[in-house]
Amino acid sequence: MAQTENVDLQKEVFNKTQYEQVIDTSFSQLGVASVSASAENQISVEEFFGYYNSIFYDIPPEGDINSHEFLVKSSGEYINFDQIAEEILALQNEITGLREELLVEQLKVVELESGITISTGSLGLGTNNIPDSAGGNANLSTSNNNPGAASNSY
Repeated sequence: MAQTENVDLQKEVFNKTQYEQVIDTSFSQLGVASVSASAENQISVEEFFGYYNSIFYDIPPEGDINSHEFLVKSSGEYINFDQIAEEILALQNEITGLREELLVEQLKVVELESGITISTGSLGLGTNNIPDSAGGNANLSTSNNNPGAASNSY
């Protein structure tokens, strides 16, 4: 027959404060960091920009990830940059139109003061193409409203 043997079991019970001191509840073997450990490892915005400024020239200009291009695109999406750029473009077009109108009115004043008619067709007015100082010389065709005076071309 089988021999029987008595085994004494002892159960040890801990209250809440003893439990936390005796038993490790951090899941350290699963590789999951606690909330407080995660907070300690997280860098601040100031630290981020300090790191960013120190490695600025080491970051590739272009690339799908880890590049200046990636930072610009992802930040642009975050702040709705496309919408802002569209508004800026619309405002620039409005400014261009107002400058054209101002130039036409200034030409009218010059015509009235000098008696010389200035052809605005060569300026491209009304097409949102105002020649800038870097664009070279504008060809102004002028004619004198005074009879007997010679025609001028600038």
